[in-house]
Amino acid sequence: MANLKSLAKDTAIYGLSSIVGRFLNYLLVPLYTHYMPKASGDYGISTNVYAYTALILVLLTFGMETTLFRYANDDKYKPDTVFSTAMGTVSMLTALFLALVFSFIGPISTSLGYEAHPDYLQMMAVVVALDALQALPFSYLRFQKRPIRFASLKLLFIMLNIGLNLLYFVWLGKTSVFYVFFINLVCTGFITLFFIPDMFRIRWHFDVALLGRMLGYSWPILVLGIAGILNQVADKIIFPLVYPDEAEANVQLGVYGSCVKIAMIMAMITQAFRYAYEPIVFAKSKDGDKAEYYASAMKYFLIFTLLAFLCVMGWIPLLQNIIGADYREGMGVVPIVMVAEIMMGVYFNLSFWYKLIDKTIYGAWFSLAGCLVLFAVNIIFIPKYGYWACAWGGVAGYGTAMVLSYIIGQVKNPIPYPMKSIVMYIILAAICYVPMIYTNDLLPAWASVTINTIGIMLFVAYIIWRDLPLSSLPVIGKKFRKTK
Repeated sequence: MANLKSLAKDTAIYGLSSIVGRFLNYLLVPLYTHYMPKASGDYGISTNVYAYTALILVLLTFGMETTLFRYANDDKYKPDTVFSTAMGTVSMLTALFLALVFSFIGPISTSLGYEAHPDYLQMMAVVVALDALQALPFSYLRFQKRPIRFASLKLLFIMLNIGLNLLYFVWLGKTSVFYVFFINLVCTGFITLFFIPDMFRIRWHFDVALLGRMLGYSWPILVLGIAGILNQVADKIIFPLVYPDEAEANVQLGVYGSCVKIAMIMAMITQAFRYAYEPIVFAKSKDGDKAEYYASAMKYFLIFTLLAFLCVMGWIPLLQNIIGADYREGMGVVPIVMVAEIMMGVYFNLSFWYKLIDKTIYGAWFSLAGCLVLFAVNIIFIPKYGYWACAWGGVAGYGTAMVLSYIIGQVKNPIPYPMKSIVMYIILAAICYVPMIYTNDLLPAWASVTINTIGIMLFVAYIIWRDLPLSSLPVIGKKFRKTK
């Protein structure tokens, strides 16, 4: 229970930086969708370029974030040595990446359809390089259990980013997508400066023998990461390449990219959970009750992601106002994308059975299988169904990886997940969601939100009745214990 309380506390802190940060970033969605007209395709360009940067970031970090936790928790190695070995590797990869991009910017920009704007790619190349260099220091903060500093730096970046966007778009009237990339470059560079003092406190030692072991552990995670990020961004990369109307491709991608922002609350929860959960899992790997702990963590993760799904879908008549009116035609993809994100979160929880026994190759195979399914769905169906194929491709891809991981995991390293309770929550969430489909379409916003909130409260009541430990809550818990 102590570990679960620690997980909940750290998830709340990491979640604060992630959820508040994403919420503040949502303020940029109406800003962009208002100042960048749908017909310009600028928002689609932004969506496409950020998809490439997400993929490149995975390549540059080379799975070293998870590998850092694996070896820093090993008593045979000093944490500073593990960090400096991983950091040196990522730094070399980053330097090579920048050299290649700036040397071949002409062919690269032409092949990606940005021959008129190579500056977009140059700016984002520097941004992704700085993000890669920040990734391990941020991970080391998580290892050192310093969530406050972690959250503070993340929120500082968001606040600076929003402030500069408001300055350029609203005050100065600079509405080109160029300024989206330029502002990101300025903010990322500024945050990087805060890690310089930390780097001087590290006892640097590059251990070649350790690097060999780390690479052996990390390369399957890299494959897993590539497949995993492709599951998230491949649709946005593929879309302009296969959509039949080249001139309309960025416009439609802008619609899809803006609507997906609403569904990303699920990604926030998963990310916050991951930041807190990953260090605890590796630290707890030696305990005798670890299987029961992992099973409980999976259950509570799923409960609260289902609650988040119901809240978003129940309040969608209000949340949709985040997006400019011209972009709302794609709102139907939101529940589909959220279901895909839930599957991704479950898959992340399932992934620890092979990470803890150093069989990360399984994760690579599962993710590759999911990625192949996603690619097939997108390539085959985008020309006919547009961004709807993107949404369903995510469900198909994550669903494939999730099912494979569960089935094989229960054979190789079984964990007693409370499947009966989990299925009951899924059924209850579905029962609460179905009426929302009709109320959102047929009733005024205030009426549908009121009725939907009642359904959400019923779901919360069931959580409290069935699983929430009331006795551990302040004030209420004291009264509860007295009545027992």
